Amino acid sequence: MASLRVAIIGCGSIAKHRHLLEYQANSKVDIVAVCDKVEERVNETARRYQVKAYTDYQAMLAKEELDAVSVCLPNYLHAPVSIAALETGCHVLCEKPMATSIQEAEAMITATKKRGKKLMIGHNQRFVPSHQKAREMIANGELGKIYSFRTAFGHGGPEGWSIDGKNSWFFKKDEAFIGSMGDLGVHKADLIRFLLGEEISEVAAFVESNAKTDTDVDDNAVCMLKTESGIIGTLAASWAYVSKEDNATRIYGEKGILRLEDDSTYSFIVHHADGNVTNIDLGGIQSNEEDGQTTTHVIDHFVDSILNDIEPLVNGEEGLKSLQVILAALESSQTKTITKI
Repeated sequence: MASLRVAIIGCGSIAKHRHLLEYQANSKVDIVAVCDKVEERVNETARRYQVKAYTDYQAMLAKEELDAVSVCLPNYLHAPVSIAALETGCHVLCEKPMATSIQEAEAMITATKKRGKKLMIGHNQRFVPSHQKAREMIANGELGKIYSFRTAFGHGGPEGWSIDGKNSWFFKKDEAFIGSMGDLGVHKADLIRFLLGEEISEVAAFVESNAKTDTDVDDNAVCMLKTESGIIGTLAASWAYVSKEDNATRIYGEKGILRLEDDSTYSFIVHHADGNVTNIDLGGIQSNEEDGQTTTHVIDHFVDSILNDIEPLVNGEEGLKSLQVILAALESSQTKTITKI
């Protein structure tokens, strides 16, 4: 089969450090076009990858014969641009959070089904080796009954990662809609659902804007989550971890405790109930820090799902369920009540 013809819409940091590099490394893909409203940025990217440059995604979709696109845009554009691409017959890999509302997410899913195309959301935490091993261990009953968990994702903020620094769309509520919870918290909501193999049913949260200036999006959040079977735990998302990134998860079970990505040497640690400890190095998690730039495996999975006509691991329905957790956290914080999903 000929290589997939792919375009990237949005040439910011996530495209630069993830999508473009991973598409380029995949032998089954030809990057044919890039699009960004900033002409200098898109032209530089196009020169680097020797592809066509567009400043209007609609013109690109109309002119190019594309098999798939990556949507790497501010949150408020995820749904309309993804739907436009789906309606022109493209498979879509959309960055998280998939949308800014349940209604938008459902519209994306409807467009996917209408055109018979793949929609994948870029929740890369599911592909981390330690997380996959933990899911398998939990599913096999090796940890016994699961009682609780705690998971966190925090760093110094998008000004250290975004291509626009302090002027990034991440800090503009009309473009981002949601701050650290949409940037980081939704990753961990998706991860907990994936690890435990069940849905979150209730959320209580404090979602605050207390670390960054000149923005009204959230930058610190702590949530309490309860699953359908009664497992309880905490989720923290922050742009105020100023010295070192935290991307750690712990699972507390009947037969032991799992420590995932919270040790500098071992990515997977089991503290057994009998006192023994198992340490395994499965490779580091992808990170915004220099020593964490490992492949996410998201692009390879997306490409394989298209070529083999299989449903992506993180399809639209999965993206919606993780988005619902974050929206419930916002509602809980605003109403000062426990929100049921």
